[in-house]
Amino acid sequence: MDFSYTILIPLIPLAVFLLLGINYNRIKPAVSGWIGSAGLLITLILSYYTAYQYFFEVGKVGETYQSFVTQWRWMNFTDTLFIDMGVLIDQISVMMLVVVSTISFMVHLYSRGYMKGDPGTTKFFAFLSLFTFSMMGLVLAVNLFQIYIFWELVGVSSFLLIGYYYTKPSAVAAAKKAFIVTRFADLGFLIGILIIGYYGGSFDFAVLTDVEGSVIANWASTSFMGLSVITWGLILIFMGGAGKSAMFPLHIWLPDAMEGPTPVSALIHAATMVVAGVYLVARLFPLYYFVEEGYALNIVAWVGAFSALFAAIIALTQNDIKRVLAFSTMSQIGYMMLALGVSGYSGHDGLGYMASMFHLFTHAMFKGLLFLGAGSIIHAIHSNNLQDMGGLRKYMPITHITFLIAALSIAGFPGFAGFFSKDEILVAAFEHNKLLYGIGVLVAGLTAFYMFRLYFGIFWGKETAYKELPHESPASMTLPMIFLAFMSVVAGYIHFSEYVTADHAAFEVHLNYPLAAVAVSVGLLGILLAYVFYKKPSEMPDKVSNGFGAFYQWAYDKFYFDELYLFVTKEIIFKRIAAPFAWFDKKIVDGTMDLIGDSTVSGSEKIKKIQSGRLQDYAFAFIAGAVVLAMIFIYKWII
Repeated sequence: MDFSYTILIPLIPLAVFLLLGINYNRIKPAVSGWIGSAGLLITLILSYYTAYQYFFEVGKVGETYQSFVTQWRWMNFTDTLFIDMGVLIDQISVMMLVVVSTISFMVHLYSRGYMKGDPGTTKFFAFLSLFTFSMMGLVLAVNLFQIYIFWELVGVSSFLLIGYYYTKPSAVAAAKKAFIVTRFADLGFLIGILIIGYYGGSFDFAVLTDVEGSVIANWASTSFMGLSVITWGLILIFMGGAGKSAMFPLHIWLPDAMEGPTPVSALIHAATMVVAGVYLVARLFPLYYFVEEGYALNIVAWVGAFSALFAAIIALTQNDIKRVLAFSTMSQIGYMMLALGVSGYSGHDGLGYMASMFHLFTHAMFKGLLFLGAGSIIHAIHSNNLQDMGGLRKYMPITHITFLIAALSIAGFPGFAGFFSKDEILVAAFEHNKLLYGIGVLVAGLTAFYMFRLYFGIFWGKETAYKELPHESPASMTLPMIFLAFMSVVAGYIHFSEYVTADHAAFEVHLNYPLAAVAVSVGLLGILLAYVFYKKPSEMPDKVSNGFGAFYQWAYDKFYFDELYLFVTKEIIFKRIAAPFAWFDKKIVDGTMDLIGDSTVSGSEKIKKIQSGRLQDYAFAFIAGAVVLAMIFIYKWII
C-alpha cells in the first residue's frame, strides 16, 4: 500500500499554524479554536486510518510487521553519505501518530473552554498547531538528521508555549530555562549523530537498525577510551533524549515549565515532547542492544531507574499540583527508560521494549487526563496550591470521578490501564536485574502514595471556604476528560505484544500473578497510607515529615539542583572561567587592536598636513627632495 498520503498528517497542522499565525489579529479567538480543532480532527482521522491500515490490513506480512518508507533526496555529502527527507511508517511511528493526534485533539477541544476570554487565544492555537506539526514530523522521520530538525522545532514550539504568558517574569524565565537546558543536551545529540553518521556510513534508520547490516556487524572497528565510537555516539544521542525527557541530571527545566497554560502541560509534558527521548531510544533500539553487548542500553536502564526514584521522592513533598504531576511525569518516563534498558530483542526477551511502548501509550491517556483535571481545578478556584483546596468533590463531580480514574490507573490499580503496562515493566526488570526490579516496586508504592495525597487533598481533606463558590467546568473541558478517562481504563486491554515489539514479530504475554500481587500490594499500601494521612485533616503528615528532618527539606527543595546549577554557572563558569577570558579578550585582544588603530590615527594626524592642497608647498617639497637626493648621490660618489 502507498502511505505517501501520511505527509498530510504533519502538513495540516502546519497549514493551520500559518493561517492562524499570519491572521491572528483578524481571526476571532472563538473561530481560531474551531479552526485549530478542525485541523486536528482531520489529522486524527488520517492517523487512525493509517493505524487501521497498518496493523489490520497491510502491515503484517507472515509473522512480521514491515516498514514502509516514502522519501526523497535532500542533501548529498558523498556517494554513500546523504540526507533524505520522508515518511517512515512502522509499528512505533504509527503508535505515536495515534498518541500525538489523540492527545493534541483533546487538548484543542479542552483549550476552547480553558482559554476562553484570553486575548491571545488565536496565537495560542497557532502555537499548538506548530507544536503538533513538529511532533508529527519527528515521529515520521526516516533518518537522524530529519529527526534532529523536528527535534529542534519541538524545542522552539515548547519555548513559545511555556512562555505564552510573556508578561509574567516567571513564565519567561521558565521558557528560557527549558530552552537553554535542552540546548546543552541537544549538543550531545548532534555530536552523537555526526559520530554515528561518520562511522556508520549512513543516517537512515533502516540502515542503522538492520540487525544483519554492516553498522551492527562492524561496531568494534574503531574504539576510543576503551569503548567503541558507536557506543560513544549512542551515549551522546541518549544525552539528547535525556534532556528532552527530563531525565536526571537534565531534569531541572520540567517543574518550571508548568508556568505555561495547563493544556500545554497536558500536551507537551504528558504525551508528546517528554516521551521523545523514549521514542528516540526505541527507534535506535537494535543499535543500543547489539553494539558492545548493550553497554549504552545499560546506562539507559540505570539513568531511568534513578530518575524514576528521584522524581517520585520529590513529588511526595510538593504542594503545587502541577509540579507534583511534572515530577510524576519524570518518574514515569524513568519507568519507560528502565524498561527499554532491561529489554532483550527477540520474542519474549523483548518484553521490556514492548512494555515501555505500552506504558508510553497508557501513560499518555492517564497523565493527559491528570493535567486536564488539574486545569479544571485551577480554572475553578484560581490556585495551584494544594493547601488552598479541599472538598471539591461536591462542586466538581465530573472532574472528581475522572481524576480518580486517572489516579487509580497511574497507581497500578487492577483493571486500569496503568496496571497492565506497569506490571509488564516490573516483570521485565525482575527477569533482568533484581535491584532494578526493587527500585521499580518502590517507585510504584511512592507513586500510589503521592497521587492519592493529591486526590484526597483536592477532593476530600479539609472543608475549604472558597471566596467564590467553585463550579464544574464547561462541556468543552469535561468531554475530553471523560474520553481520556475511558481510555485510561480500556487502553490496558489492548494486546500490545501483538502490535509493537522489538523484532517486529508478535509474541504471547501472560500476567505474572506473583509479581503482580507484589506490585498491587505495594500500591494499595501507598493508597492506604495516603487515605490515613489526607482523607481528613490530621497532624500526622507534619509529624512524619518532621521525623525525616533534613531529608524532607532537601526533597522539598528538589535536592537543591537548581541552586547547584546556578552556583556552577555563576560562580565557576561565569566568574572563574568566563571572566578571565572576557578580561583577556577585552584587554589583550581588543587592546591590541585598539593600539594599532590609535597608533594609525595618531600617525595620520601628524602627517596629514603634508597634503595641504597648496601648490607652493608641493613645489617646495619637490625641490627639497631633489636637493636631498642630489646631496646623497654626490656624497656617495665622492666616498
